[in-house]
Amino acid sequence: MSPTPASRAPIDRLTTMLLPGIKEGRAASAQAYMKTSQPFLGVPMPVLRATTREFVRILGAVSASERLELATGIWDEATHREHWYAAQEICAAASCCGRLEFLPLYERMILEGAWWDIVDGCAKNYGKLLLAHPGVVGPLMRQWSDDGFMWKRRQSMICQLHLADATDTTLLDATLLANLDDPEFFIRKAVGWALRQYGRTDPAWVRAWVHAHRGQLSPLSLREALKHLGETHR
Repeated sequence: MSPTPASRAPIDRLTTMLLPGIKEGRAASAQAYMKTSQPFLGVPMPVLRATTREFVRILGAVSASERLELATGIWDEATHREHWYAAQEICAAASCCGRLEFLPLYERMILEGAWWDIVDGCAKNYGKLLLAHPGVVGPLMRQWSDDGFMWKRRQSMICQLHLADATDTTLLDATLLANLDDPEFFIRKAVGWALRQYGRTDPAWVRAWVHAHRGQLSPLSLREALKHLGETHR
């Protein structure tokens, strides 16, 4: 006897809902682009987001605690990259924003995801946690800024990408300075990205910061930082 829809594991129900959204040839191209051993189903992100919203609605996961349990289960049982993306989407709801109980799952996403798509997908969540709990998350990001795990360092710099005038520039300065000498591409890119994004809010601060540290900035970081400020990186 096959299980009824209500008794099926959430990961199986999610997969069944995603299958009609598969775009032919996308799975192989996405995996090649991401350079990951984890396979893709081949579902475009807009379809995945819409499907995940419907999936959560059907399961009735309304509260933060219900969403955390659901997202954790999906993350644990993921067989394809889209499952991880869906877990992140489940955590993106307003009811989940700034909730410290999500922090262990977000850290797992950094540690186990260990690649730019997953790490960058956590940035908004860490930023909202920082706004809600600066006394907890601020020191954590400082600690992460010189952690031996590269992806924690990247997160420490990009967690404020979306905070605009709520950006903690003292924290931004500290996390950037901790990584100026790192030769890793994803770190240098993050340095420039964080500066470029904050430059949309306070270009004077970014120009001054770049001027003060120009000799230490890599060409990649410098180019990214000045991209929208009308200045040359040479």
